Amino acid sequence: MKKNILTIGLLSLALYSSAQDVNKLIKEDDVRKVINTLAADDMQGRATFTPGIEKAAKFIESEFKKAGLEPLAGNADYRQNFKMTRVAPVNSKATIDGVSIPAENIVIQSGTALNWNNDTTVAIKHIAAGQNMIAEYRTIRRSAKKAIIIVDPSLEATFRQLQQALGHGTTSLKTPTATGPQLVFVLGAFPNAKNLTVSSEIKTDMLPLFNVAGMIKGKTKPDEYVIFSGHYDHLGIIKPMEGDSIANGADDDASGTTAVITLAHYFKKLNNNARSIIFVAFTAEEIGEYGSAYFATQVDPIKVSAMFNIEMIGKASKFGQNSAIITGYERSDFGPILQKNLEGTAFKFYPDPYKEQNLFYRSDNASLARVGVPAHTISTDQIDIDKLYHTVKDEVGSLDVANITATIRAIALSSKTIVAGTDTPTRIPPASLER
Repeated sequence: MKKNILTIGLLSLALYSSAQDVNKLIKEDDVRKVINTLAADDMQGRATFTPGIEKAAKFIESEFKKAGLEPLAGNADYRQNFKMTRVAPVNSKATIDGVSIPAENIVIQSGTALNWNNDTTVAIKHIAAGQNMIAEYRTIRRSAKKAIIIVDPSLEATFRQLQQALGHGTTSLKTPTATGPQLVFVLGAFPNAKNLTVSSEIKTDMLPLFNVAGMIKGKTKPDEYVIFSGHYDHLGIIKPMEGDSIANGADDDASGTTAVITLAHYFKKLNNNARSIIFVAFTAEEIGEYGSAYFATQVDPIKVSAMFNIEMIGKASKFGQNSAIITGYERSDFGPILQKNLEGTAFKFYPDPYKEQNLFYRSDNASLARVGVPAHTISTDQIDIDKLYHTVKDEVGSLDVANITATIRAIALSSKTIVAGTDTPTRIPPASLER
């Protein structure tokens, strides 16, 4: 019994020492400085392909340099450069039963030019008042090769959201082909539509993109990797609300990117990681998780032991202070390992309670999970009631910086055995990724 008491005492002392270290090395004032910079108005909302995201990237690079990270193998600096193809329909026109549709009421999703004239292969679909337009869109996108979708005028607000998402064209890591879906959305009342014509041309651009990534080589297991990630892009300049048009994205996801930067400083100061640690700020998450999709092609997934993706940790979770959720909790033993490392602390990780939101697929962890990596997102956002999500009101003033700091400290502590190479979460079978 004396031996057991001694063992418990030593474990408690070790845990206390770790907690002291993490509190000393991860300070709330430092967290506040980073997130204030990333979510400032002069970043212009960090939209992909804008000067604002370039400014954000330079700031993240400067922090990685301060921390003493080295570039990923094969990269000259912290930028992981790649290109995307953007295909945008232009000069779009449509008529239904002889009625010309105003250009502002047409949205086209297609990788090729269209020239439909009563084409019998085109399905005519209707989204009626009261239906969930986004859900119907997803269903049609999966089932129809060519379709014109007539949207009831009562759904104009959602139609405009879709227009904002698709209006600048389709972006892809590959050049879109004629095999992709060709969908034309029309806002209007045409219950008995029969005769239709649609035409549009296509403009194709090659656009440069870049993740920002650095690493600390492992001391004894350098060919095994642990990833800490967040996305640094957001929506940019959007429709004004009360005179403000900058979607600062303080919670989404300056908070996660702040965590990545803070953890980079923390682990470099500890300098005792057995496994190599990669810290990466992904681009283009908001337009389709393209930064992480590219990153997933540049690493050997078998060598990646775990991925901690951090998304929206700016406010207390539905379970209260000192708590966070893990998406895909049931898909591996990632969560139980993290919780084991937090024994004796007040912090607790919970399974994702928002299954209907498909959060596991809506962040950058999905790109790595698809190739088998135990990749999960840690979040505290109450997504079902978050009225600031994707609005100009997502500003630093709406956040609880103490909550961000506590969550970063918990991630640092909970990851210790994975970083040390003594725990490895079970891999995620590809079959388990069926939605």
